[in-house]
Amino acid sequence: MRVLDADKLNSLKMKIGIVCYPTFGGSGVVATELGKGLAKVGHEVHFITYRQPTRLDFFSENLFYHEVDIKSYPLFEHAPYELALASKMVSVVKYENLDLLHVHYAIPHASSAYMAKMILAEQGIHIPVVTTLHGTDITLVGKDPSYEPVVTFSINHSDGVTAVSQDLKEETYAYFGVKRDIEVIPNFIDLERFKKQKKEHFKLAICPDGEKLLVHTSNFRKVKRVEDVIRVFYELRKEIPAKLLLVGDGPERDKMERLCRELGTCNDIRFLGKLDAVEEVLSVSDLFIMPSEKESFGLAALEAMACEVPILTSDAGGIPELNIDGKTGFVCAVGDIQDMKEKAKIILDDQNLQTFKDNALARAKEFDISNILPRYVKYYEETIEKSMAKSL
Repeated sequence: MRVLDADKLNSLKMKIGIVCYPTFGGSGVVATELGKGLAKVGHEVHFITYRQPTRLDFFSENLFYHEVDIKSYPLFEHAPYELALASKMVSVVKYENLDLLHVHYAIPHASSAYMAKMILAEQGIHIPVVTTLHGTDITLVGKDPSYEPVVTFSINHSDGVTAVSQDLKEETYAYFGVKRDIEVIPNFIDLERFKKQKKEHFKLAICPDGEKLLVHTSNFRKVKRVEDVIRVFYELRKEIPAKLLLVGDGPERDKMERLCRELGTCNDIRFLGKLDAVEEVLSVSDLFIMPSEKESFGLAALEAMACEVPILTSDAGGIPELNIDGKTGFVCAVGDIQDMKEKAKIILDDQNLQTFKDNALARAKEFDISNILPRYVKYYEETIEKSMAKSL
């Protein structure tokens, strides 16, 4: 780590290593967008992962990508990614002279970062580590007895820890022996990208008779309860002409396609698969549905709100911290199909719809990256300063 003058931290441009999963999942998206935002304001950002992140899609003089080389040997049934990742962190910190490592998703990134930190300490290099908890690393995978001791240890030995919602913070304290402070820094949105676009021709092609257009985006895992989306739509369509777009893919997709055939809704539901430009679909939608069983924050819902789409959600996890019941949409109990259908009717009523859309956008603006990015920068600075004081 460079020797930094604590009095000048506020004006300093940092060198930050970001470790994440390079996928469409929420943690990878947030990590990538955070890195891009940091680079845009002058910080030097080094991504460390096994593949170029999905949204790392433009050139910047301040953005760098370091691929983790995972070698396979006959001895190993599964390649030891954690060890390869830790070794790569050591290399990047040493040769790029990083000031801080920010790892997203506790498993296995936080434990690999701890290993890298210990290796570097033996070489006289002190690197602070910030761990961001995103959701299933705590609420699902992390609770598994196979992982819990390592997750707890890694969180307690991070120099800084953040969570994307108050609910996730409280759940971490409830299920793990975490003794350190956790800072809540919510997910964010880039309103330059996620905004309503003029795509009336697209809406007309899908809804030629003025039907209301519903949308759901996810990775089609059981926890997302995509079946609830289809059943809400099935009940709603009996009373309101409507169409449904399902964006994403995953293990539940085949089952959902069979359900559509059983319910006779295939003509009114389109499976669009994975889309990079999901904002184009959101721009023509009237209602976004997120009935998840677990959801630490609800980033996909925030993206919809930024495109002026009201949201209908479950009351799981941190979603109620985002969705203001009765204003930006409605919050319903997990699995309550009838209540969701009734609340959807209220939102889609022509006398109410525009108000809900306006409220959704206003709420999304509170989470604009320009409001959240300075909180991360401040937290980095505080973490570096405390870490420097400890190492003296």
